[in-house]
Order: sequence, then C-alpha cells, then structure tokens
Amino acid sequence: MQREVIEMKVEILGTGCPKCKKLTANAEQAVKELEIAAEIVKVTQISDIMNYGVMVTPALAIDGAVKSAGKVLSAEEIKKLVS
Repeated sequence: MQREVIEMKVEILGTGCPKCKKLTANAEQAVKELEIAAEIVKVTQISDIMNYGVMVTPALAIDGAVKSAGKVLSAEEIKKLVS
C-alpha cells in the first residue's frame, strides 16, 4: 500500500557544524523511511536562523515551525514529528 504523498519543508538551522550535519542526515533518513515527499533545506545564515527565534543550534523546523533547538534528534524522533 502506497502512502499518501505529503509535501512538506524540513529545515535544518545551523552553521554546518558536525551536529548540524548529523541532524541533516537523520532528517534525510526519516523522510526516506517514511516515503514522504519533503524538501530538506539547510539554513546557515545566522540572521536567518535568528529570524526563527532560535538561539541554539542545531534546530529543526517543519513547514516554518521550529520543532527542536539545541539537540540532535534521532531519525525516529524526527519521524514522529513529520508523520
């Protein structure tokens, strides 16, 4: 059975540190495992990150809403947020 196609935007907010890269990899894994249509975008400019009200990176935003800041969510944790 094919899952319903869900279009969403997943944003990784961070400057490119190892934790940011790990969060990106976990987000990509979660999207792939759930077989959903999602655009994963990296937001690296400090001014853009601050526009989200985020003071601690890495952070994860889904469709413009910050879901996590200051920690690297696992793929399983991300799957719960996007499904």
